[in-house]
Amino acid sequence: MENVTDGLEIKATTGAGAPGEDEINALWTVFEQYKRDNDARLDEIDKRGAADPLIADKIRRLDAELDARKSARERAALDRTRPALEARGRAEPDEQSAAFAAYVKRGEIKALSAGTPADGGYLVPDETETEIGRLLKDVSPIRAIAGIRQVSGSVYKRPFTTSGLATGWAAETGARTTTASQTLSEISYPTMELYAMPAATQAFLDDAVVDVGQWIAEEVNAAFAEQETDAFINGTGSTRPAGFLSETQVAEASWSWGNIGYVATGVSGALPADDESDVLIDLVYALKSGYRQNASWVMNRRTQAAIRKLKDADGNYLWQPAATPEGHASFMGFRLVEAEDMPDIGAGTTPIAFGDFRRGYLVVDRKGINILRDPYSQKPYVLFYTTKRVGGGVADYDAIKLLKFAVS
Repeated sequence: MENVTDGLEIKATTGAGAPGEDEINALWTVFEQYKRDNDARLDEIDKRGAADPLIADKIRRLDAELDARKSARERAALDRTRPALEARGRAEPDEQSAAFAAYVKRGEIKALSAGTPADGGYLVPDETETEIGRLLKDVSPIRAIAGIRQVSGSVYKRPFTTSGLATGWAAETGARTTTASQTLSEISYPTMELYAMPAATQAFLDDAVVDVGQWIAEEVNAAFAEQETDAFINGTGSTRPAGFLSETQVAEASWSWGNIGYVATGVSGALPADDESDVLIDLVYALKSGYRQNASWVMNRRTQAAIRKLKDADGNYLWQPAATPEGHASFMGFRLVEAEDMPDIGAGTTPIAFGDFRRGYLVVDRKGINILRDPYSQKPYVLFYTTKRVGGGVADYDAIKLLKFAVS
């Protein structure tokens, strides 16, 4: 990667520190340069009313390098958690895994008894299903912070208390009035079919060192994660899960159950010219304290580049890179999750979400992932039509808040 930090030499001290420490050090070095250049930009604006175009261009390049280094660090952390694709040193596969490998490699189904539907497909072993789920959680930003339930049916129904029992104080011998019943709301989460169709040559499948279960998991996880993330954010709930941005949005002062509350910036398509971060503080405290303890920011990288320049009243930058190899970037002290399917900053858009997504959004996985082997449609490739059923939707309407770039 080309170093765009003028006068800074970023070195990797091979062998020094824990795995990933070099990436963290490099990330912080770029960030320190970013802060110096952005401070110079602000000084230019104060003195001359406009920033030097060269400094502005340099900041854009530093923004790109910060994003690239952050993404590379996250990919490296993920790669360290993935098992090798080679079979050497592995324990002998169990009967179901061996049968699954035979089905994937050669289409043999004589050894299959459980999980074989009439169309000749095959239910993958639990190990492969778990691996796909784990990889999806690692690469799908919403799944990584949302609540997850695994079900055996096609619909998951969840009762939710929207108002508790009436309570009160009374003297030892005082009269007690009858308490009101609690109000319950039932939320249904139907599961929808998600599919992917990786392809391989027969020569690749015949390779003895290929772990076919791991290969299937690696191939489908990126495709599944991309589709899932968009659905969890923008899905309509008809042919895919219901996304939290598709729910009815109301001003926080008018919030009621069944709606997602928002805080307006007061300016169409922009943050306020003065005290830009104040509306973000308002958004943080629009969330009740019980939710703030586990809250995260969700936005895309372009929005992140815009808020990265913000400072508090003491001149400290509100965005901070990860401090440890397994850590995450933070904003105002809360974890920042990058989701490319969030909208860009624009008039009337809600590009920033803040909330406790573990309680606020529920992902429902129907147990079982099915694979149909097709060696005929695209010779010489063997296609693997892989399907799983996934649902999702808002679980607690009070746990997620939005920042709307609008006057009101």
